[in-house]
Amino acid sequence: VSLFLANTPQRPQLLTPQRPEPQWPAVTKTPDQRCQVQVQDTVQCGTPDITPSQCQAIDCCFNGQQCFYGKAVTVQCTRDAQFVVVVARDATWPKIDIDSISLLGGNDSPCSPVGITSAFAIYQFPVTACGTTLKEESGYVVYENRMVSSYNVRMGPRGSITRDSHFELLFQCKYSATAVEALVIEVNTVPAPAPVAALGPLRVELRLAKGTCDTKGCNDESRSFTLYYTEEDYPITKVLRQPVNVEVRILERKDPNLVLMLEHCWTTSAPSPVSMPQWDLIIEDCSYPNDNYLTSMVPVERSSGLLYPNHYKRFTLEMFTFVDHTLSPQKDRIFIHCSTSVCYPTPGVSCESKCNRQRRDVAAAQRKTIRTAVVSSGEVVLVDKKPVYPSDH
Repeated sequence: VSLFLANTPQRPQLLTPQRPEPQWPAVTKTPDQRCQVQVQDTVQCGTPDITPSQCQAIDCCFNGQQCFYGKAVTVQCTRDAQFVVVVARDATWPKIDIDSISLLGGNDSPCSPVGITSAFAIYQFPVTACGTTLKEESGYVVYENRMVSSYNVRMGPRGSITRDSHFELLFQCKYSATAVEALVIEVNTVPAPAPVAALGPLRVELRLAKGTCDTKGCNDESRSFTLYYTEEDYPITKVLRQPVNVEVRILERKDPNLVLMLEHCWTTSAPSPVSMPQWDLIIEDCSYPNDNYLTSMVPVERSSGLLYPNHYKRFTLEMFTFVDHTLSPQKDRIFIHCSTSVCYPTPGVSCESKCNRQRRDVAAAQRKTIRTAVVSSGEVVLVDKKPVYPSDH
């Protein structure tokens, strides 16, 4: 959610803050409960002359005399390019250990709190400091940082536990020539250790798109990934080197931070994913390099219109047929399979794959993935075959 406040108060000039409620362990509060802050613990929100309606507009609490922060996490952007983050200890249950909070750049000055009370920690730092990343997006300059709290793990002979709460917060300030916007994204709890009962069974679907994009290098999503074959359409037919557009997606998940990973995609000449022969298409989210017609990964951008772009992976292969040791066509059909997993990004470890490297990327080796599933397509039949030469598959 991003909002813009036209009449921002002075000293500091703040944008309308967003109040994220940590997803786990969540403390569901009504507005009255959120505003039940002891008088000695209140932290002023806004300017001293702020009105009750202005106080409510910036999602703070008003007791008839002053505007103050509630039991939540509030992020604000100032017009002089400062982050302001106010963290309530009561934002989670058990209470957050404020001493354990850190930003991407650590917790040394200016990334340490500018004020700590028995109930709140107040952070204020330049948008260019504390490990903040910078990018351009749709006419805006976007500054992004991440706040995390650590937790204590107890290790025993047959398992490990923690009783500490934990939260991870991704937040942004967006600046343009005429506006300032704040974007606050609540991130799921840290995946290491992975939540014991977080995901349940992973449901993933592989489907083939009907669209065609015949020109070389064409990745036009509006043409290639608009319509899809249904079960009634199989077997579908293709000719040699005709594009086959494949989409793999997570089903029934609403966490925008989940990232679908293609651990391995391959083809077989029989329905079983373990049957032989096989031909690799993708290995660790990258095109199989030993193919003279490389599988093309199709980026799924935020502009795609999909609600959760990270839940999708798309690629295009060129139709082929299996051959035997005499180089004669062996089968006139293929089946496509993908072994998938779900990745949680963590501080310093990205879910983004780095291709075209001789050695496996360090981030890939450290990446935390949970839940795996294998999905398969229906039958794709080769028609109007052309002669197969040694340079082909």
